[in-house]
Parts: sequence; C-alpha cells; structure tokens
Amino acid sequence: MGVKNLILDITNKEGNLLRAYLELPANQKPNYYAIFAHCFSCSSSLSAVKNISRALTTHGFGVVRFDFTGLGRSEGDFSDSHFSANVADILSVHDYILNNYGTPRLLIGHSLGGAAVLVAAEQLKDIKAVATIGAPSTINHVKHLFSNQLNLVESSENISVNIGGRPFIINKEFIDDFDKTDLLSIVKKLRKPLLIMHSPMDKTVEIDNAKELYEFAKHPKSFISLDNADHLLTNRLDSVYVGDVIGAWVKRYFPHKENVMLETEGEQLVGHLNLLENNFTTHIQTKNHSMIADEPASINGDDYGPSPYEYLNAALAACTVMTLKLYAERKKWDLQEVFVYISHAKKHSDELGVTIEKSGYLDHITKKLRLLGNLDETQKDRLKEIASKCPVHKTLASKVIFDTSLVVE
Repeated sequence: MGVKNLILDITNKEGNLLRAYLELPANQKPNYYAIFAHCFSCSSSLSAVKNISRALTTHGFGVVRFDFTGLGRSEGDFSDSHFSANVADILSVHDYILNNYGTPRLLIGHSLGGAAVLVAAEQLKDIKAVATIGAPSTINHVKHLFSNQLNLVESSENISVNIGGRPFIINKEFIDDFDKTDLLSIVKKLRKPLLIMHSPMDKTVEIDNAKELYEFAKHPKSFISLDNADHLLTNRLDSVYVGDVIGAWVKRYFPHKENVMLETEGEQLVGHLNLLENNFTTHIQTKNHSMIADEPASINGDDYGPSPYEYLNAALAACTVMTLKLYAERKKWDLQEVFVYISHAKKHSDELGVTIEKSGYLDHITKKLRLLGNLDETQKDRLKEIASKCPVHKTLASKVIFDTSLVVE
C-alpha cells in the first residue's frame, strides 16, 4: 500500500498528540513492524534512533519512532511523562499502527525506553521479540540524573530541575512513579526472545544493569557487548551496527520473508503501477532508493507522493544547488546556503513573447535563486549564470532523443 505521510500524529490516552515517524524499507512494503522507544529526556530525532531505525529497514522492517509525551514534537508537559505514561504511550502507538498499518512484532528501547518496552511487551501478546540498548535494570535508576535536587520536590508541587544541561519541570508524582515498577520481576516472567545490548564503557547506565537483566531473563535471551560505544551511541557506526545486529538477531524468531525489491533490469530506475491495487500511485525504485509518485486529489489522485512534474522540478532543483556548491567551492567563494524555487506551467507563446513557427502552448519553467553568504553582486550574477549550466537544466533545454521499446516476456 502507498504511505501518504511518513509523519504521524498519534493520540494517546490522555488526548495528547504524539509525533511519530514511520521509516519504511526501500520497496515501501515492510515484512514486519517495529516500535522504537527513545531514551529519557531525549527524542525520536536523536541521530542514534534514526540510524538504528533506518538500518532496520534494510532488514525489511517498518519502524515507528516517536516522541514521548512532553518531549520532541509531542504534545503535553514533561512532568506528565513519567515512566507509567511512557509505557502507556507505547501502547497507544502500538494500537495505532495495528489499526492503520499492520501488527507490530518487535519492540526496541534505548536507555529508560528499554525499560519501558520490557514493561509494554509483557502487556502486548502480539509482540514476539524485544531488544534493549543501554537499559537500566531498575526504573528508579534514572533518579540519579537529578538526585541533588530531589529534596526540592518535597516542598514544591512543580520545580525546575537540570537534566543533561537542560531545564525540565517535574513534580512529586513524576518522582514517585519511578518506584512503582519492579522491572526485574517483569523480565523474569516475560518469556519472549530478548536481546540485551550494552556498552562496558557506559557511564550513564553501568554495565552491571545488563548483567542483572540477563540473569533474570529466561531463554531465549542474548547479550551483545557494544565495545567502546558511549551511552547515546553518538558514533554513527555504533548505532548502525546496533540496527544491523537487531535485524539479523530477530530473524531467528520471525518466519522468513523475502523483502522483494523492484528490479531495475540493468537500467537506472524502474517505475511500477499496479492498476488492480492503485489509482495513480506509482512506485519508483533505483538500486538503493525508493520513491512514490502520484497525482493530487484535484485530478482524482490519492496524493501519496509528488506528481511527475514535481519530480521533474525536483531533479532540476537538486542539480542546480549541487552545481552551485561545486562552482563556489572551486572559486573559494563564501556561498553558505542555496535555495532554488521552481515551477512548471504551460504558457502560450504569445504570453511569453516568443516567436515560433506555429504559435501554441510551450513548457515554461521559472527558477528563482536565493543565495546566502558573503557574496558581492558580481559573484551573485555569475552564480545565476552557472545555475543555467547544470546538467539537468541543459538536458531540459536541449533536444532529447527517446528510445522506447517493449520488454519481451
């Protein structure tokens, strides 16, 4: 099915909108769905979260990463984002994906998010496997992040505390909730495949936490050491490795499915429209990337992706800014940012003031440039000239020879 919007707004049980992002494999057709829960006071936009999610898509997973209540782009107050609320948010995301896409089978959690997915997995019968990254073995472990400010909570309903260099508003209910869950007893009766990943060098959640989780868990259970990685997996190679390991590990517990890609048959890309399933929604596949094209609702399309002419404009825009970058770097000019605004229309030759052999409608493309940087007028004028010399611009401006043939079945 075509995915209309990879950005999702999911309503939790408190009525707050949770911002979620659906990462899909290149063919847009996941074999399974996974849910990713981020670390305490982080967000789903953390580079490690994105890297792990995108690595999992190469294993055929559709991965939903979302912001907990009061964090990132989700609604609500951080003081309402206590641990029980985190678990409830996971359940809300699970139900939304179940009802709108497919049954989630894998839960992944980073740090306190790892503890939250363990608790959620115990409540969700259709979750078949769980993976944790740098997870604590006790929920109240997180209180050490603001332990020197805990005495203030007793005397004030809402106080501001410093967590990781950022101010957050919390209250006594927020603090007390961390003591309500016996995580190890939940792990002991989980009875689902569990992968525990942890760095021996983790200074935020020490490696002993992984040891406790592993000892209380029942088989099948696995442990992977993330040697030399920090708690937030700031090194991209560490987070990509985590995603690849989870993808390989979980295949042991899921029925094997081939993540079928469209074959380009030796060409640069292939476009495919299944008229039995779709209206205009067209899947486009290169060797490494996938796109969806569609038509807008105004002409009876489903608007699941850009229109063909919008892709034409996109190719011209991308080629233009890339060409300007290369030229400015070669000239050592201080070009810092480039915006190019492009529109395509059909206009009559009389309107354009163009004399041709037979008057009629012509393709007309407007290209507007916005150049940021310490540039004088001479440099800007030259960059404007270069913008018309990018390869795609020259292709569109020249006569193109087409060779169309039928593929013999």
